[in-house]
Amino acid sequence: MKNFYILIFLGGQLIYGQVGINTDNPQQTLHLAGSSEKFRIESLNGVNNPLNLGDFNSDGDMENDTYPLYVDEYGDFTLRLKTVINSEDLEAFNDTSLPTTGVALSKYNTAGKDSTMIKTFTIKVNRPSIIQIKYNISFDIYKNSNEVILTDEFARRVSNFITLSPQGLPVTNATRHYGPTSKTYSSGHLESVAGPFYNGATTYITIPTSGEWDITFWGLVSSNKRARNNSYPTIALETYVKFAAGYNYLFFRKY
Repeated sequence: MKNFYILIFLGGQLIYGQVGINTDNPQQTLHLAGSSEKFRIESLNGVNNPLNLGDFNSDGDMENDTYPLYVDEYGDFTLRLKTVINSEDLEAFNDTSLPTTGVALSKYNTAGKDSTMIKTFTIKVNRPSIIQIKYNISFDIYKNSNEVILTDEFARRVSNFITLSPQGLPVTNATRHYGPTSKTYSSGHLESVAGPFYNGATTYITIPTSGEWDITFWGLVSSNKRARNNSYPTIALETYVKFAAGYNYLFFRKY
C-alpha cells in the first residue's frame, strides 16, 4: 500500500510523501513492514553486477554466498569497496626514501630496548571514525650497522606497532600502541639467515573527533638480557635491525 500526503503552501505545491509496504502507517519515507520481508536490488545481483560472484561455491545455496554492501558519498548502494590506502603490488614502505628505518640497540642501553619511527601517514576525517589497518613490515637483523651476523645464541625481540596522534602534535607524545606484533630471533652460526623476516597485524583504531590525524608506524628491538662475557653492568645485547628492507604491504579502510 502506498500513502502520499500533498500540502499546498503559498501558491506553490510542496509534495511530502511516505511509502508504506505492508503497513498503513509508514514511519519513514520508505517503510517495509513485516518480520520476514526481504529487500531486493537487481542491479546488485550476480547477473548484473561483476562484484557479486553469485553462487561462488556452486552448492545451489545462495544464502551462504553473501557480499558486503556499502553506501558511497552520493548515498548510492554499491558492492565496491573504496579504501584510503591499499598498496597491493606497490611498495608501502620504501626504505630508500624513508628518513630512517634502522634502530641500533647499544650494549650500554640500560632500558634494554630502543625504537625508531618508520613512517607517518596523515588522514583527514569529517566525523568520529574507525580506521581498519592491515600491515606487513619486513626487517633484517644483525649485530651492528655493518651487518655483522649475530652468533651469540641469545634471543632478540623485534616488534612493530602503530600510534595515533592529532596532526601537528609530536607523534612521540602518543602512548597507546595499536596492532602490536613481534618475532624473536637468535643465532649461533655465521651462516645464519639475517632476513628478511616479517611482522604483520590487523587492528582497528577509533578516531574520536573530526580533523587531521597522524598514524605512525614504529619499529622496536629489545633483548632484556645481560650480554655474555661482558663486564659492563648493562641489560642490553648489541643489535641492529633494519626495517622495510623487503616487500611491505599496507591497507587502510575508513568506517
